[in-house]
Amino acid sequence: MDDRMNKSDKEAMEKEEKATVATNDEPEINYRGWKAMPFIIGNETFEKLGAIGTLANLLIYLTTVFNLKSITAATMINVFNGTTNFGTLVGAFLCDTYFGRYKTLGFATAASFLGLLAIQLTAAIPELHPHRCAAKESGECEGPTTGQLAFLLMGLGLMIVGAGGVRPCNLAFGVDQFNPKTEAGKRGIDSFFNWYFFTFTFAQMVSLTLIVYIQSNVSWAIGLGIPATLMFIACVVYFVGSKIYVKVKATGSPMTSVAQVIVVAIKKRKLKPVEQPWLSLFKYFPPKSINSKLPYTDQFRFLDKAAIVTPQDEIKCDGSPADPWRLCSLQQVEEVKCLFRVLPIWASQIMYCVTLVQLHTYAVFQAVQSDRRLGNSNFKIPAASYVVFMMLSLTIFIPVYDRAIVPFLRKIRAKEGGITILQRIGIGMFVSIFTMLVSGMVEQHRRSIALTKPTLGVVPRKGAISSMSASILIPQFILGGLTEAFASIGLIEFYYKQFPENMKSIGGSLFYCGLAGSNYFSSLLIFIIHRTTNRTATGNWLKEDLNKGRLDYYYYIIAGLGILNLGYFLLCASWYKYKGNSDNTPELELHVNGEKQQLDKP
Repeated sequence: MDDRMNKSDKEAMEKEEKATVATNDEPEINYRGWKAMPFIIGNETFEKLGAIGTLANLLIYLTTVFNLKSITAATMINVFNGTTNFGTLVGAFLCDTYFGRYKTLGFATAASFLGLLAIQLTAAIPELHPHRCAAKESGECEGPTTGQLAFLLMGLGLMIVGAGGVRPCNLAFGVDQFNPKTEAGKRGIDSFFNWYFFTFTFAQMVSLTLIVYIQSNVSWAIGLGIPATLMFIACVVYFVGSKIYVKVKATGSPMTSVAQVIVVAIKKRKLKPVEQPWLSLFKYFPPKSINSKLPYTDQFRFLDKAAIVTPQDEIKCDGSPADPWRLCSLQQVEEVKCLFRVLPIWASQIMYCVTLVQLHTYAVFQAVQSDRRLGNSNFKIPAASYVVFMMLSLTIFIPVYDRAIVPFLRKIRAKEGGITILQRIGIGMFVSIFTMLVSGMVEQHRRSIALTKPTLGVVPRKGAISSMSASILIPQFILGGLTEAFASIGLIEFYYKQFPENMKSIGGSLFYCGLAGSNYFSSLLIFIIHRTTNRTATGNWLKEDLNKGRLDYYYYIIAGLGILNLGYFLLCASWYKYKGNSDNTPELELHVNGEKQQLDKP
């Protein structure tokens, strides 16, 4: 019965999606809705399986097949992830300004396939990787030649190009297929978001278990060939559906308006501020703008001068400025203020995400030198697969949060979301500090057992395997999933809601840019720790053999930096004003039924 109802609902939605939207100046758009979803969701599923299937175990691949040292491999991964995430900003700019989402996604998916194919060839062709290192505890192994490393870097470079186009565009491209002006279209968009995040979680689970197992225990050539094949299928599925896609054309970069406000404000910096700026500043709202009108706010008042009308400024008959590089509207100024207000919060994301970086790098090395046997059997869980517990924690907690915690908080706080977005982010940052403290204590326990009790063998070029069960690492991964459920999802929602509507692609890429900053900062931190502690009596904290290092101290330093970052974030949150709030009161004021209520500061 439920299946029939769902089927009839989808048929009704599809019929309504066929309704066209037309204006006097614009061609009709034939929204195909769910008819386009098999191609788009199929493409996204195969694309994620391909990309994650390679990147999930890349750290182990670099140390075992390319014979790179752990610190070198971790630094390379951090730089790769950082460059990949920063590339999303370039991809979003090119997509919005020149190519549109359809062309950008098509090119990026093809580039990702070529990158995965190149990496697979480094495993399949013996001449493209160093000779296998002998299983010995210490000693130098033959590293990659310049040509071998260059071929690997070429593959990684193509993946950077692909991710730079796919990440900021794939979600928005799916939303483009639904008519946002109809109820069916709105329901379709909500449903699409659910499917999108389901496929993302599904891809991570499969990649971190099945594909990682094949890579670690069967064959690297086969294990890396599977993601490349899946990415090729993603390309085919994407282009097969080309005829039914809604292909929104590029409308020009919204950053032009940002540049105009900054340039005009600098030109008019010597003007005196006007009284009652909400009344005196130049007002103009383009009739076809997709942005919502914003009220005046008294922050960043130096930007207000861009909207001061002088005798030299000319205004057209339709009310728009004759030269937008000499006069800007109050709406433009407020849109730039939205961007400026977000940036201090974004800066706090960089330090917060350093915790997540460690869970994908050094926490995997902890698993390598722990007892990974499943029960009394000889089956060993791949070290990289322990990250799946972070995904499980996230997946399980989100419904609990949405169905139980939010309704409870809504009753207490009289707020739609239960708590503000910034309060949610603040909770996640607090949990991230606790995550690093637990990681440090677990590593201290693992190292102590390795040094004082019988070990279970030796990992080549690393050291003895501690008899501590790797399952003790699971709590830190669970905490990592919780911090993502609060802070990471909160940050994505924050950027999406606080940016002007025409900057959604850039807002979406800002989260990835924060991850990029975290990767680079983590690399810098590793370099500083390595150089500083190498000369001390305790020795290098980040040795190849974790038993001879002090990884726990490194985790405690990150926890300390996290405490400082949380204090900075709370300061920024107390000052922040949400988009559309013209009050001069702090961030955490709430308007319910026209009445102002003061919420607790995070």
